Amino acid sequence: MGSAETRLPTPIVPSPVTEERVERLSVEVYADRAALGVAAGTAVANRMRELLASQDGVRMVFAAAPSQAELLATLVAARDVDWSRVTAFHMDEYVGLRPGDPQSFGRYLTTRLFAQVEPGNVHLIDGSAAPKEECERYVGVLLSEAVDIICLGIGENGHLAFNDPPFVDFDDAVAMKAVALAPASRRQQVRDGCFATLGDVPTHALTLTVPTLMAACEAHCVVPGFSKRAAVEQTLRGVIEPGCPASILRRHPCARLYLDRDSYTEAAAR
Repeated sequence: MGSAETRLPTPIVPSPVTEERVERLSVEVYADRAALGVAAGTAVANRMRELLASQDGVRMVFAAAPSQAELLATLVAARDVDWSRVTAFHMDEYVGLRPGDPQSFGRYLTTRLFAQVEPGNVHLIDGSAAPKEECERYVGVLLSEAVDIICLGIGENGHLAFNDPPFVDFDDAVAMKAVALAPASRRQQVRDGCFATLGDVPTHALTLTVPTLMAACEAHCVVPGFSKRAAVEQTLRGVIEPGCPASILRRHPCARLYLDRDSYTEAAAR
C-alpha cells in the first residue's frame, strides 16, 4: 500500500423541508434532529472557512447544552477549518462551578469540541470566582474585539443563554451578570439529564446579557425537539417581548434558526 492519505467521504448536507423568513430571521426546518445538526454544523463550518480566508481569525461564542450536540459533532468532523486561528468563548456558567467541574458548561464544551479541534484560544467562565469580578474579567476579553459568530439555542421557556423571562432587559446596560435561575430553566436541566434532581441544579449563573448576544455579527440558533415547540412558536409568532427572550432574534440582522419537525410543524406556519 502507498502512503496516500485516506480520504473520508464528503458528508451529504440535508436540505430543509420548509423555509421561511420571519421579519429578519431566516428559518430552516429539517426532517429530524440529525439532519438539523449536520445542516447547521456545515453552515457554521463553511462560514468559518469564508471568514478565515479574508481575515486573520474568527471569534466565536458557543452554547453548552444537549440540544447543541449534533452541531458540535459536525464541527468536530468538518475538514479544512483552521481552528488554530479561532478564539472561542461560551455564554454562561453556573455560579459555584469551576471550568473543569463535571457539570460545568466549560467542561461540556471542552469535552465535546475544544479538546478535539484545539482552537488557538479558549476563554472559559470560572463560576467559582467572585461573580462581579469574573464578569468584568470575561467581558474585558470578550468585548476587546467583535464576535463574528455565535452558536446558541433556545430554552423551553424561551430563554437565551440564562436570560430567563420575564425579567429580561433587551437594553441591558451591562454585558454580563449574575442571575437567579427561573424554576423552569432549572427543571429543564433535570429533564435534559444534566442533573439527577432539582436540588442538584445550581440556583444562580453568570450569563452574557441579551445585548451582548445580539451584538455578534451573525447568529446560528439550533433548536431541536418537541419540548421546544411552544418556545419556538412564541419566538416566531408572538410579540417581541421579555416574556419570550428568544423573540428578539427576529431583530438580528443576520440570524438563522435551525429547527426539526418536532420543534416546528407546517401547521405552525402562517
